[in-house]
Amino acid sequence: MMWIRLLFTLAFLCMLTPGFAQSADQHVLGTIMAIDKTHVEIKTTKGQSVIVRVDNKTRYKDESGSKGMNMPEVGDRVVIKASKEEKEKVLLATNIHFSSARRGAPAPIHQTLTQPAPVQPEPAQQPEPTQ
Repeated sequence: MMWIRLLFTLAFLCMLTPGFAQSADQHVLGTIMAIDKTHVEIKTTKGQSVIVRVDNKTRYKDESGSKGMNMPEVGDRVVIKASKEEKEKVLLATNIHFSSARRGAPAPIHQTLTQPAPVQPEPAQQPEPTQ
């Protein structure tokens, strides 16, 4: 009876293993260096270059949350959810979330003073009383 349980458990685990391998999603974070209708080239935060394929099933979403006609451009920050295709050994993007680098002016880091700060006068020294 114990051998039957062990055999059944091993068979069950072997059936689950291919399912885990097929659903392995990867995330790519970085900045778009090149983009066209077939692929996106990303420079990751670690400085590596990663090429991710896109197709007609790839969904795009900008930082405002709209799924409109906005498309990412070179220089945009992205988070790409991709699956690895076993046959071709490439990443295929399923979702691309992006934040446009060109919308709005960048926030100022600091303000530059055009005039020097006013100098506070030193307190007048009073003569010491003589005795």
